[in-house]
Amino acid sequence: MPIAVDIDVMLAKRKMSVGELAERVGITPANLAVLKNGRAKAVRFTTLEALCQALDCTPGDLLRWEPDDDADESVN
Repeated sequence: MPIAVDIDVMLAKRKMSVGELAERVGITPANLAVLKNGRAKAVRFTTLEALCQALDCTPGDLLRWEPDDDADESVN
């Protein structure tokens, strides 16, 4: 998937558990796990904002784009 989710990195930096973050953001730990494991197809801006507020970070700290290897091969 071209969008990588780095919530685990920020959780470690903030020394925060998944359960604590889920509670602060107002989502279930199961839904947070879907998001942090890269299985989510979308994220609401309100959820992204709440994550950034709870982790004291920016969206770029949580999400990054990685080129898809298959896409590179199809161009050539």
